[in-house]
Formats: sequence, C-alpha cells, structure tokens
Amino acid sequence: MRLLARSLTVLLVLAGPVVTAADPARAATGGTQPVHDYAAAIREQVWVQSPADSDSDGRPDRVAVRIIRPATSQKVPVIFQPSPYYAGLNDIPNHDDIDRDGSLSSSAAVAANRADTITFAGYLDNYFVPRGYAVVFADSLGSGGSDGCPTSGGRNETLGMKAVIDWLNGRAPGFDAAGAPVEAGWSTGRTGMIGVSYNGTLPNAVAATGVRGLETIVPIAAISSWYDYYRADGGVVAPGGFQGEDTDILAKAVLTRANPEVCADVMARLEREQDRETGDYSPYWAERDYLRDAHRVRASVLLVHGLHDFNVRTRHAGQWWDALGKNHVPRKIWLHQAGHTDPFNIRRAEWLSTLHRWFDQWLHRIDTGIMREPIADVETAPNRWTTSHSWPLRGRDTTVRLGDGPRQTFTDDPARTAESLAAAPDTADAGRFVHLSPPLPKDVRLSGTPEVTVRADITGDSPYLTALLVDYGTADRFVRTRTLPEQDCIGPGIDGDPGCFARREYVTAPSDQEIVTRGWIDVRNRFSPARTTPIEAGKPYTFRFELQSTDHVFAAGHRIGVVLISTDRDHTLRYPAGTVVGVRPGASSIELRLS
Repeated sequence: MRLLARSLTVLLVLAGPVVTAADPARAATGGTQPVHDYAAAIREQVWVQSPADSDSDGRPDRVAVRIIRPATSQKVPVIFQPSPYYAGLNDIPNHDDIDRDGSLSSSAAVAANRADTITFAGYLDNYFVPRGYAVVFADSLGSGGSDGCPTSGGRNETLGMKAVIDWLNGRAPGFDAAGAPVEAGWSTGRTGMIGVSYNGTLPNAVAATGVRGLETIVPIAAISSWYDYYRADGGVVAPGGFQGEDTDILAKAVLTRANPEVCADVMARLEREQDRETGDYSPYWAERDYLRDAHRVRASVLLVHGLHDFNVRTRHAGQWWDALGKNHVPRKIWLHQAGHTDPFNIRRAEWLSTLHRWFDQWLHRIDTGIMREPIADVETAPNRWTTSHSWPLRGRDTTVRLGDGPRQTFTDDPARTAESLAAAPDTADAGRFVHLSPPLPKDVRLSGTPEVTVRADITGDSPYLTALLVDYGTADRFVRTRTLPEQDCIGPGIDGDPGCFARREYVTAPSDQEIVTRGWIDVRNRFSPARTTPIEAGKPYTFRFELQSTDHVFAAGHRIGVVLISTDRDHTLRYPAGTVVGVRPGASSIELRLS
C-alpha cells in the first residue's frame, strides 16, 4: 500500500483571474464558488503536539502540518489529507519466507515499490482553496517532518492524526519552526479527512475515535482492519502484488523521519508481534481493527472502492460499510471497476461534482441535496454506472449447493496460479474442485459479501483452503487504466503544479472468464481467527468463511462457477506440493445475494 506523493509546493501563481470575496459566493444551487484568489492564499507550516511518545524520547511526538488557506477574514472549514508517503519511501526487501519448502522465495527478494501502483491525486488545493476551504497535509508519525515511529496502523498513528483535528478545534498545542505557539484561529473547526490507500485508512482510524470536529471522511481504497490486509481467517495472506510484505516491512518503508535509528526497537517489536507463523488474530491486530470502534464514529462517510482492487481488497469496504450502517452513520458509497486508485482518475467530472457537494454539505453546512440522492453509485461493468437506494441490493439470499455425489479430491500444486486453476472448467483438472451452474436464462446481479461452506478432509502440509467465485462466459472486461495525452485543468495552479491533470481511460479486453471474488481460510482456524486448532489428517470438517465483497452482473448465457483450491500462489504462503483435499459436494454450499 505504499504511495509516492509529490511534496507540497509553496510558491503559487494564479492560472486565471478571479474575484476576491470575504466569504464563498454561492450559486443558485447554494454551492460554494471559486471566488478566492489562489495566488494570495496563505501558506504556513506548523508542528502539532500529539499525546503519543512512540519513539520513547521523553517528549510528545509532533506532527508536521502544511496548510494552504484563503486570504480571508472569515473562518473556513478544512479538508485534511494525512499520509506517511509525502517524503517518499525506503527500499525495503520483503520477507523471504513465502515458500515453506525451505527454498528462497524469489518474489520476496525484490523490494516492494508501491509508488508504481497508485498516484497521489493532488487536486484538492487547486479545486477547493478558491472555493473557501483550507487544505491541510500532515506527515504521519515517523515519516517526513514528523516525530515518532510508524507502526502500520497502530494507536500512535491514530493519535497523531487525531491531534491535528484537536489543534484545528483549539484542543491541542501547535508550534511554528521557532517553537512559538500557533493557534488555528482561522478555522471553523469543521474538518473533513480524505485520502487513497494508507492516506484513506488514517481517516477511518481517526473517525473511529469519535473525535469532535471531524464532520466527514472520504476513505478511498482504505483499510478497515489491518488483520484483513495481511491475514485472512487465520492465514498469512498478502495483498495483491506484495507477496512477503507485512506490517514491519511497510513501517520500515515509510520510516523517513530524521534519525530513523531511534525507531529500531519499534521495528523489531512489529516483526515479532505480527506473527507470520500462526496468522492468528491477537491484541496486536485488535489495536489495528477499526471495526471494533465503529460505534464511536460521528463523521459522515463517503466510501469509495475499486471492484478490481487486489491490493486493499474489497472486504475492507464491505465490512466497514456494514458496520457503519449498523451504527446509523450517514453514508454514501461509490464502487467502480478500476483497481487501487482515486475516482478522480476514472470519472473526473462526476467525482468532482459529488465531492464538492459532499464537502459543502458537511463542512459549509449547505443543503446541496446530496443526502436525498441514491445511496450507492456502482459501476457494474466498464463505463456502465447505476444507482440504488440501498447496498447491497435488496435481493434474494440464495444458497447454492456445490453438487451431489461422492467425495471428490484434488491435489495442491503451489506452482500454479488461481487463474490457471480456474480455466477450462469443463476439462478435468486434478488440482481443483469445480461446481458450475447451468447457463443463466437472464442477467443476475450479485452484491454484498458471499460466504462459502465447505465440508472436506485435508491431508498434507498446506493449511489453506481457497474459494474462487468465477464468471464463465465471454465478455469485454476491465484490464487496467491508461494515461492519455489530453489534460483537464480543474483550478488555478503554480509552476510545476498548474492545476492540470492527465485524463485516463479504461483498457478492456474480451475474455472467457473472470474471477469475480475469492476468499481464504487456514483450516486450523476453523473455529476462530484467534485460535489455531490442529486438524486430523483424513477427517472431514466443516469450514465456513467469507469471500471479498463485490458487485457483479453475470450475463444471460454465462455460468456461475465455484472453484476450490488450496494454495493461492499470488496471495498465500506456499507449502510443499501434494496436499490432498477431499470435498463432500452435497454438504458444501455458497450463499449469494442475487437480484
């Protein structure tokens, strides 16, 4: 989840003429307008004191904060994007323990570079400062100009970013470079947090404290529980593209503060306590589980996630969305077809309009009507958007039995990918179990979080059971996004940051199948993710676990397939080949919300 973000530039020039006003003008619809002179905006840097002392130097950790705000006598609300990435990344090799047959994992020997997977969308200041917002950027603890140590979602990181909210509301001390006290007297205190990936995870964390003044958050491709980022139902499971990464590796990558050696003990503790052997849920992971505190959330939530995000997987969005709903949090959801990215990159005009009205609603307290619109915007296929007043949809909760007949076996081969094991479902393959539906008579839409039940015996070294839900049938499907030469200028800018951004578009391609969603369990954790209980070879057990949340339309004529394998090469650890799994089809099933 590493992201290389450009630094905040402090010399700004006006891209075009504007009219200076004492407070934001409002259009006929009541929304804020770009009336503030961006060139005259006030730029400043402060250091906010947090209650944590994560580097154990006897002094409270301080957070480096950069501010751009309109030059006005009126108090303004704040859009706040925290990040551990503003100072770049260290080159850290991943763990080499993926292959549990004693060989060195070649993929783990390559240093992970998250800068290639996500682009920092730096449009917030260009667009919102002229509209009467301050935009604030802060280095997460242990990164950039901040003190303390990074802990990959630990409590100190939450407290560091919460302190910024407290400072904006007059409850925490701040200081300038000379050490003189600085107050945020220009702020209304009303703050919205936003970000992609780690930058979006920190808003989830701070919202879960219930801090007053945080009016709304916009978590994009964000983590809701770090356990579900690096683990799955007792198994060590890597985010897509980052085999061998764990909390210690990510923390070392973002440890870009001065004198990083002061965090050596903290890094050692992360490596020790994360536990890559059992994969069990523990107090270490509970500290990083924001679902536990969803009842504390006061802020409204505009949740955004890509349905093809294999880095921060969609379960993070689904379980956070459900928890917020149970606690009656005002919310709205966007689900798009792309991967780990900002919707600014894929549906720019609609996103800016939505985000603008959302922040106006919650920070300027203008009734924009957005809370009376459908709660969900979902892209069910590339460039095919639909809205609904609920999500998941109010469909049929359907239990599909995985066949009849006697026990069927397959043999694990960790050298094969899930994609190869899911191919050619009508052909016999000793490496998998497959159940296929008949061709569908009409389109069927799946939404929500599927759950699979498998009755099976397991003999061998691999403790993993992996379930794949597959759409079999030819379709033009999402592959990736690509950058175009054309640009959109969405606001005034400066030299090197003109407020113009390259357009992007989807790359699609026809294919015969797609793995719609997947899930994993360590069979030794069949009773609880927190408890390892060995199994007896050859004895049948019942395993029940969730797949990733999704929203997908199976077209008429397609078949819905469930594929069971053991090792998922790109995600799980890899034990020696040869584990035999015996599946009882009649006692196995999958639950789907269909409409």
